[in-house]
Amino acid sequence: MRIRYPFAGAFLFLLILAAYIGLLPHSTSSSIPSNLQPNDKFLHVVTFFFLTLVFYWIPDTTRRRSLQLTLLICTLALGIGSEIVQAILPNDRPFDPFDILANLVGSLGAVGLCSWYHRRMLERRRKARFGALGDERGDDVELGGAGGSESGLGPQESGVMSLEQEVDNWDENAVDTWDAEEGADEYSAAAPGRGPESKVSPVNGEGAKRTD
Repeated sequence: MRIRYPFAGAFLFLLILAAYIGLLPHSTSSSIPSNLQPNDKFLHVVTFFFLTLVFYWIPDTTRRRSLQLTLLICTLALGIGSEIVQAILPNDRPFDPFDILANLVGSLGAVGLCSWYHRRMLERRRKARFGALGDERGDDVELGGAGGSESGLGPQESGVMSLEQEVDNWDENAVDTWDAEEGADEYSAAAPGRGPESKVSPVNGEGAKRTD
């Protein structure tokens, strides 16, 4: 798994900025009028939306692994843990469960957006690399089409995965073996006399085609 350093640097900057604003003591009297002050819950939603949005693209890995890491670190650890730390620190900021709710809403919104875009990006990259894969609901057995649905077998029993499962587990950095397989097929097609229908004559040692 590789790291996208521009996204990692942006995430650290946003995290430090959010910690400075949310965890340090603040003055009760503000010079900004109350009617011009932004809503606190809205700030929580926006902050965790951008934190999660940037963190999702830090690991250069599969879509499923990026989704799991983002939910574990941003949504659960930061979204809930930040409010617990805020309540423990002596910064005159009380614990508010609605702040946790706002954090979760912003984080889950970013996770859904990034996951959808990541899936679309992988589908376009696969089509550009391997050619058109056809419709998800087509009759192609390799894509889990009608052949797998009629037998009633799941992907573990039949060995066939749907397009969505292939996209979730596909790593764009992996080395494919399609060139080697195509080379083996071309070699077998170029040597027709090596098939099982030919045998060596016991008389002169030359290849003779079976007539039976």
